[in-house]
Amino acid sequence: MKILSYIQEGVTRLGVHTEAGILDVEQALAASGLVKGTRSLTLQDLIAGGPEILSHLNGLAVQAAGGVDVSESIALLDESALQLAPCVQSPGKIICVGLNYRKHAEETNAPIPQTPILFSKFNNALAAHLEPVPLPAASQKVDYEAELVIVMGRTARNVSREEAYKYVYGYCCGNDLSARDLQMRTQQWLLGKTCDKFAPVGPYLVTADEVGDPNRLAISCTVNGELRQSSNTADMIFKCDEMISYISLHFTLEPGDMIMTGTPEGVMLGYPQEQQVYLQAGDTVTVQIEKLGQLTNTMTI
Repeated sequence: MKILSYIQEGVTRLGVHTEAGILDVEQALAASGLVKGTRSLTLQDLIAGGPEILSHLNGLAVQAAGGVDVSESIALLDESALQLAPCVQSPGKIICVGLNYRKHAEETNAPIPQTPILFSKFNNALAAHLEPVPLPAASQKVDYEAELVIVMGRTARNVSREEAYKYVYGYCCGNDLSARDLQMRTQQWLLGKTCDKFAPVGPYLVTADEVGDPNRLAISCTVNGELRQSSNTADMIFKCDEMISYISLHFTLEPGDMIMTGTPEGVMLGYPQEQQVYLQAGDTVTVQIEKLGQLTNTMTI
């Protein structure tokens, strides 16, 4: 199931993507008698609802896609007319894994990591599909990074690799935008990684059951229509289950937490210095991942 967030009259709402349009989650569940009250549902509410609500929603979405009226009070929405929000609204943690693709490590002349390299972004970095991303005045070297994002569905602490996927709610496209001149200013990467809107995610959060094996997904990135990155998550050094387990051994993962799993080769940092042309105002970046859709953002001043 493909879940999205959109803004209506200043309120963020949840929707389910179907071929026939967007099914409003709150209206659908209210019409079914599964939720009550006037408070808008959040992704955390949906995750907390567990398999029952997810299964029920999936059934309604299938009906809607097949042209069956799920309720007289519910009209499917035109996705192209919606103002989307980040598909994950308020993660407690945004954890990023650096140099996690073998060919990317090689292109930057970095040694292959023996353990996952972890850093973080903050919620100010979140951006939605089609949301403009301002280039920071302090940087002249903003780079793109297409990434698979894991979204947690259960509290995970000291989880084994064998059990790791049971804790995943779903996956989405992400762009780990990076101000390279700020990132490399010190040994800590944070400054160049969590500028405003530097973590676009979406357009959908696709539930784990629909994705299957996350370690075998085609992943690509274009800038103004020019292909820059083209790879497969199979090139990841540390697979998704290994990353979840490793992180959970050191600190607790909570529902809604995000893990950005690294980027493949083809980033501008990997080009010879004389060929490096970093993102400029007006450039449009599109991340595409198999089964997850396309995430597009345009750079602005």
